[in-house]
Amino acid sequence: MKRAVAEYVAICDTCQRVKAEHQRPAGLLQPLKVPKWKWEEITMDFIVGLPRTQKGYNSIWVVVDHLTKLSHFIPVNTAYSGAKLAELYISRITGEKQVFGPDIVQDAEQQLRIVQENLRVAQSRQRSYADVRRRDLSFKVDDHVYLKVSPMRGIRRFNMKGKLAPTYIGPFKILEKKGEIAYRLELPPSLSSVHDVFHVSHVRVPEEQALREGLEVQEDLTYTEHPVKILDTSERNIRNKKIKMCRVQWSHHTEVDATWERVDELKAAYPALFAN
Repeated sequence: MKRAVAEYVAICDTCQRVKAEHQRPAGLLQPLKVPKWKWEEITMDFIVGLPRTQKGYNSIWVVVDHLTKLSHFIPVNTAYSGAKLAELYISRITGEKQVFGPDIVQDAEQQLRIVQENLRVAQSRQRSYADVRRRDLSFKVDDHVYLKVSPMRGIRRFNMKGKLAPTYIGPFKILEKKGEIAYRLELPPSLSSVHDVFHVSHVRVPEEQALREGLEVQEDLTYTEHPVKILDTSERNIRNKKIKMCRVQWSHHTEVDATWERVDELKAAYPALFAN
């Protein structure tokens, strides 16, 4: 009985939607690439809510070089447009040019190589620490996966709301793999407002036979089964007669639940099973 319940829960569509996943998060750490030269990649942020100065500035624009960590703090106004900020970037950062001798240039290149190597070592160390607590998981295009839903109190996401909302919805077909750990899913029209690319930690593959056809129950609570395939054959001696037997897997059941049946009786009831 315990085994039958475990098998049913493993392939039950409703059970897979509502059960939480007690495993390490999927998706290994993907460190950012180390830039080859300074100011090739930058990060920026704005410090707002400051008192207005006599020159009309009320915020600070922080620009940081990803490689050297060199920072620029430029006073700006929150009303500045993108074109105005680009003009300031050119004049205050890229416009600062100075002629250096060959010795200074050589020393700068050597320092950059040291910085790049230190960044690679740090990223490798961080990745080794993070991957211990994560697991590698990948899917193929055309696979069907469940999508994880994270409902928040008072907020309706994916048309679901409340504590009783399922943890996963779907399954949905994978259309494309984006990078190493993201996938584009084929969402229904009702979810057209949702971005269709998801991290691998937000999807889960259904268990085997989770997508099987539904069970049609009659009004008297009975249902019809039919043989799916023959798994094995043998001969048995019954009352001094050799009877041909075959092990049959039935619909809505796994191979574990296969039964031995007489070949002649199966041929009479299900001739299509022996057509091939």
